[in-house]
Amino acid sequence: RRSPGRRRCRGPAAEGSSARDGGSMRCQVSVLYFARSAELAGLRCETLSVPREITSLQLWEEIVKVHPRLAVIRDQVVFAVRQEYVLLGDQLLVLQPGDEVAIIPPISGG
Repeated sequence: RRSPGRRRCRGPAAEGSSARDGGSMRCQVSVLYFARSAELAGLRCETLSVPREITSLQLWEEIVKVHPRLAVIRDQVVFAVRQEYVLLGDQLLVLQPGDEVAIIPPISGG
């Protein structure tokens, strides 16, 4: 982690901890956007409220609800949750308040 100049995330964009998610507990996570994902989202970092237990695909869908323009990179995007790569799919994530979720867009090379 780098700390020259603290990274300032935009505050909670997904306010409601409503029962519409089945009453599951929610937590605040820091979402970091890199390269093309930052361009599409219009920011580099923000705090979102998401269910604590969620699949990686559902987490992507939560983020796309806030930033619909990100949908165009869905098939190439990779997450890093707590600095570990996670592919979009049915993998269950158990998030903790303050966890970092990085959105890593397509990377050239092969």
